[in-house]
Amino acid sequence: MTVERLRPHVKDLGGGLTVRRSLPAASRQSVGPFLFFDHFGPLLVEPEDQHDVRPHPHIGLATVTYLYEGAMVHRDSTGAVRRIDPGAINWMTAGRGIVHSERRPDDLAGRHYRLHGLQLWVALPEADEACEPAFDHTAAADIPQHETCGVTTRVLVGAAHGLVSPVRTASPTLFLDHRMEPRGRVDLPAREPGIEQAVYAADGEVELVFDDDGHTERVATGEMLVLPEGRSARLCSGAEPARVALIGGAPLGRRLLWWNFVATRRDLIDAAALAWTADTLGRVPGETERIPLPERKPG
Repeated sequence: MTVERLRPHVKDLGGGLTVRRSLPAASRQSVGPFLFFDHFGPLLVEPEDQHDVRPHPHIGLATVTYLYEGAMVHRDSTGAVRRIDPGAINWMTAGRGIVHSERRPDDLAGRHYRLHGLQLWVALPEADEACEPAFDHTAAADIPQHETCGVTTRVLVGAAHGLVSPVRTASPTLFLDHRMEPRGRVDLPAREPGIEQAVYAADGEVELVFDDDGHTERVATGEMLVLPEGRSARLCSGAEPARVALIGGAPLGRRLLWWNFVATRRDLIDAAALAWTADTLGRVPGETERIPLPERKPG
């Protein structure tokens, strides 16, 4: 059996903060509606580190931020201000245009702390790509979870194991967090034809065992494995604990991506670039900085 294995490439976001980016990949733009999959940390943040992300714009997508460790403060042009803590889901719908920043919380200034998490981009259906921007926070305590055989599965987005996340989405979307004890195992959710899924080992090494023939695929830390359609499988950890994310959903078709912009049409990206240059996409209250448009124009 041939499986699609995606290995991340490292991207420098500035200020010494790097991420391991699994999507988009050379062989695949997306898994379901997920267009970007960035994994940062675990890293020890020093008091002198400058990991703050200055205000920058998005269109045509939703961002999803999920922390395993640490904290950050989200601010955006809708007026939303929200501290992001581990276990919560923070869903920002860019729609026709939003500007946001992510900074160190004031209570962590001058302190050492660990930062570890995921940030993902989700495509919006074409009918919704110019919707009103919005920000929605779902607290960690409101995320349902399922426990079996040494595995705690948090249903961050979508439905699985008879549980439904309160996070609202514009299209069928699934995002799970598996916290696995040594020798843990859990069946992956069944899926309808046409629904895509992939697993990503954020910490530790796991095995994917396919039910029909017992075929096994190892997933090393930092690897993403796209699940073959029509195959059911279970996730198994070895002698060490592991942390595994599962993403998936209904694919929405190809998208144009340039800088922080996602769209179905080139003219939407061109218009967003002009608006950011003219400073008409919106401003984050209380912020005076901004990331300039790249010199390279949309191509």
